[in-house]
Amino acid sequence: MRTGDEHSQGTLNRESSPLPASVRTVSVDGKTVYLIGTAHVSQQSVEDVRRTVSAVHPESICVELCPARHKAIVQRDAWKQMNIFKVIREKKAVFLLAQLIMTAFYRRIGEQLGVEPGAEMVEGVRQAKHMGATLVLADRDIDITLKRVWGHLGFWNKLKLMFHLLTGLFVGADIDGDAIEELKDRDQLENVLQSFSEAFPEIKHRLLDERDIYLAEKIREAPGQIIAAVVGAAHVPGIERAIGERHPLEPLRQVPPRSSWGAVLKWGIPGIIVALLVAGFVRDGAHHSVGSIQIWFLVNGTLSALGAALALAHPLTILSAFLGAPLTSLNPMIAAGWVAGLVQAWVKKPTVQDLEELPKAVASVKGFWMNPVSRILLVVVLANVGSSLGTFIAGVWIARRTFPG
Repeated sequence: MRTGDEHSQGTLNRESSPLPASVRTVSVDGKTVYLIGTAHVSQQSVEDVRRTVSAVHPESICVELCPARHKAIVQRDAWKQMNIFKVIREKKAVFLLAQLIMTAFYRRIGEQLGVEPGAEMVEGVRQAKHMGATLVLADRDIDITLKRVWGHLGFWNKLKLMFHLLTGLFVGADIDGDAIEELKDRDQLENVLQSFSEAFPEIKHRLLDERDIYLAEKIREAPGQIIAAVVGAAHVPGIERAIGERHPLEPLRQVPPRSSWGAVLKWGIPGIIVALLVAGFVRDGAHHSVGSIQIWFLVNGTLSALGAALALAHPLTILSAFLGAPLTSLNPMIAAGWVAGLVQAWVKKPTVQDLEELPKAVASVKGFWMNPVSRILLVVVLANVGSSLGTFIAGVWIARRTFPG
């Protein structure tokens, strides 16, 4: 483990060397690790990566990318291969939408700075190829990170998080200079969800602390004696703390199991609604039950259809949300948003051109809503939100109607 003396020596070495001020030197297991703390929207960070690699000639270059994000960088046409029907069926619409919102946010910042977001990671990949160094994709898979964040949130916190993510679409295209300077000092994923940390303290642990440990372990496992690591500046202190000890990575790769309470609510809410309808029939007869059923269908269907309409869905999609939500809300295996999303994908099937234009389209609010691919994702999320609210409102209404005292 690195000692205080080693830390001081590393600092002295950096000050007397041509290395940029953003570089921290760490010694671990006989290896010398150069942590290049970068900003994801800074041209200076690109220069820091190039300059450090040129000075130290590393045998391995670690970058803060997972295989999926690396593929997105090296294969710009990867969007063409996306199967939107498969995304919906595999319940990945929310996670893909979150990634697109991140992309949209950073594109707006990058356009103002004249820098391609993540350019310093691209430079790290390019330098590894140029120097013949081993490229190490050191970050945890983004899907796992998002699923661990999502899986440790309760039902209402999930609704709140989706609301915050969707409001992120409406961040103005112009962001003042002070805000941009602050954004430069943060990690890409941290930056997007930073404003949620106070409302969702569990997010910071899953999003930042776990990834500090994951990055540290992948860096220390990198082959060679001289390692350069291109990571967001916010991760550098955490990596320095974690790199001196070994940490098993498997627990950090595990997707959290569904909570028992989630299963209870999933099956319990439909059971309660059915029980209320039966109780109303027993107490006040068929007329009362018919009224409760009407409330259930109208409230649940209307709010789900409203969510689809807010996503500018096709009329048939809106109709499917209206008709499907009251039924799917009583079936824990199907969600109203999935039905609406599949209908939207069927009536307005995305073309290859739509997929090609997706990264550029999400840079603006109008583009996000008008691109057929992102619109399908919005339909899924907003129809589900509407149906969830409808279930709660209609359920409370029926309960009070059945047991007025």
